[in-house]
Parts: sequence; C-alpha cells; structure tokens
Amino acid sequence: MPSDAPPTLEDDEAKLAEYATLLADQVEVLVGAWFVRLVEDRCPGLTSDAAVMAILDDGAGETIAAMRALLATDIGDQRIGPLEIVRRSVQFPTQALATAGVTPVERDEFSRRNFPNDVYDLTPASFAAADPGLHEPGLMWGAAKAHVHLRRRRESTGQSGQ
Repeated sequence: MPSDAPPTLEDDEAKLAEYATLLADQVEVLVGAWFVRLVEDRCPGLTSDAAVMAILDDGAGETIAAMRALLATDIGDQRIGPLEIVRRSVQFPTQALATAGVTPVERDEFSRRNFPNDVYDLTPASFAAADPGLHEPGLMWGAAKAHVHLRRRRESTGQSGQ
C-alpha cells in the first residue's frame, strides 16, 4: 500500500547518496577519456607514448578515488565540491604535456589568476565543459545536496519546510 507521507530526512539523505554514487560512477567512466582528449587537443599523437598514458591512467585512478572519498563524506564535512575535484585533476594531463615538453598556451588574466598552475588552460568551467555526460549527474547531486542541507538546517532550528 503506497504511503502518502512525505519523504523523511533519512529518505532525502538516501536519495542524495544515490546521486553521489551516480556522479562518482560517471566520473569513473569518463575521466580517462577526458584526459586523453585534453592531451590530444594540445598535442595530437602524444597519447601513443606509454609514459604519457601511465601518467593519465594513474591520474584517472587518483581522481576517481578522490571523488569517491569526497562523495562518501557527509555534506556537512565537505570543504570542496566535486567540480573542484574535476578541476584539480587537470594536473595529470598538465604533467603529461609538460613531461613531453609541450609549450604552455597563452591564457587570459582570469585563468592566470584563478588557475595559476594550469599552464595549458585545461580547467573546465563546469561539469559539462569537462564532459557533457557529467552535467546531469553533477546537477542532480548539487540540487540534492542543497535540499538536504536546507532540510537539516530547518529541522535543527525547528522551522517548517512547508
């Protein structure tokens, strides 16, 4: 018999955990190919080098582990978001390009100021800029996180969410 009761905070937190898993799974599926695209866009053919691929593969593994660790952390204890993990991960394609001696690119003032170590201008502005397949999972996780955060706050102060 279906219940007409509204979802509980625990229900909302369970849904957030589902979205976190979906986002982490999607990062795992896409990050390696994204790294290859970044390197190939700057230096076609470079990913045929085994040392370059080792850097990218190791970086993909580190990125996936960091994403899963972040998303397994309670939202009240998270100090960065998953997009920051994605942005920081450009260090791996950057390392691959630098190791191969690829010349850094000209960047605008915003990029130089906000991403000083991203000498190849690889940092994505959004999940979708990294890969369109990350847009929806990132958006759903972010909305669920905001909802749970607000609900926790309302319930802790005795405010009604209605």
